[in-house]
Amino acid sequence: MDKRWRNRVTVAFLAVTVLVIAMMLSGTLHRTPRITLPSGMQAAGQTVVGGETPTVVEVTPETVQTAVATLSRPLEYRRTVTVEQLWTGGSGTYETAVAVSGGWTRTDRTLAGGRVRHVLTDGEVTHIWYDGETEVYTVPAGGISADNEQNIPTYEEILDLPPEAIAVADYRAISGVNCIYVETAEDGEGFVLRYWVSVDTGLLAVSERLLEGEPVYRMAALALDQASPTAADFTLPDGTPLLGEE
Repeated sequence: MDKRWRNRVTVAFLAVTVLVIAMMLSGTLHRTPRITLPSGMQAAGQTVVGGETPTVVEVTPETVQTAVATLSRPLEYRRTVTVEQLWTGGSGTYETAVAVSGGWTRTDRTLAGGRVRHVLTDGEVTHIWYDGETEVYTVPAGGISADNEQNIPTYEEILDLPPEAIAVADYRAISGVNCIYVETAEDGEGFVLRYWVSVDTGLLAVSERLLEGEPVYRMAALALDQASPTAADFTLPDGTPLLGEE
């Protein structure tokens, strides 16, 4: 009798142990929703949301705003932005060298005729000078953001769109760069915006603006330069350093 009782106790103990282990494994192996990338894509550089496990989501028109909200731009980088503007019978293309460090952005744009426009802005104050001149115009930034200075759309505006304004959203690779792709519905004036936002850098890689189906604007900045920005990039012509002033 005692032996049968001990056997029952042993079986019960083992059953409880297995149940506890199963519950522990269930909690350990639980995964929060993750971005589902097409084969070969990796969601590198995603921002951690809601804990140590990255919270990422599948991208559809209904979920893309949540996906975009997980991205963050690098605090420091350098790249070249190419912008093409198109009109009936012609087009114009120019490049802007961009350097970012903390809250400061520098743009160096070559204008028609070869003149170079230099801008340093922190979103509050903007410093402007041309070519190798030492005279600097310092003005309030006002509503002119660092993205405006680059002549690129601020993709975070996607977060403010009503859901019905988003026509298409998914993952796409463009020139080997894995991106969140967003296309807006045609607005009352016939314009459609397209965004390719890199999931690796959190930066806008490509954008297009269409008017009644025809492109009128394109931008591309597919790669970051290897050289990092330096303090010299954020120094005025008279030698005044701007980094560390915020």
